[in-house]
Amino acid sequence: MKGLIGGIVAVLLLAACGGRSMSAEEMQHKLDSIKKIEMAERLAAQGINLENTDNPLKQFFDSLNILPLPITYSDEFVRYLPDFKPVPADIAKALELEGNGKQKAIQLTESLGARLMILAADEGAEEDEEGNEGPVRYSLWLYSLNDDYLPVDKICLYAIEEEEDFDLFEEDEIMQYFSITSDYEIHLMDYSKEKHKARTEEVFTLDASRNFLLQKSEELD
Repeated sequence: MKGLIGGIVAVLLLAACGGRSMSAEEMQHKLDSIKKIEMAERLAAQGINLENTDNPLKQFFDSLNILPLPITYSDEFVRYLPDFKPVPADIAKALELEGNGKQKAIQLTESLGARLMILAADEGAEEDEEGNEGPVRYSLWLYSLNDDYLPVDKICLYAIEEEEDFDLFEEDEIMQYFSITSDYEIHLMDYSKEKHKARTEEVFTLDASRNFLLQKSEELD
């Protein structure tokens, strides 16, 4: 497969050298097409054939519980992941979802042509001061899917905090806060627990091609 992709890229480069040069947009479009072919062949090798009516990715998505919008961060939500379902290993691989084999997922209410789901990647278990393992910790990713239920784009909603991260804010404990409105406006904030206020905010929307578009990014203090 790598030889095939390498050959196609070489042909594109030769064509560009032998005639008019390709614009950056044209080259990116060609490379995106190649990536789509590569993804389809990788899925086919896993027994997932998108040309068949029975699409395992669709079947998996349709099997998920639906999380109504709007949603807002809460400690209970990121810790217990209510109504999330396990992600089979082959589906996690097809979606290129990181984790240690205990990934979970839930779909969001579908409207306005959007198809979104939250995927939880397991990052290992918490440990107390005595080294005893606690609950598994998860980072949360928001995925947008195309008509074949393949990933179009993704953004991180919530990442696991490490102790060294506290030094970045002079030991002020920062909470990663997120919310998604009913019209798919995604707010990501770093929230200071000490000062009870947001430090930074990013706002994303979903465009017609189902990519996440950054609308605003600012420091709030």
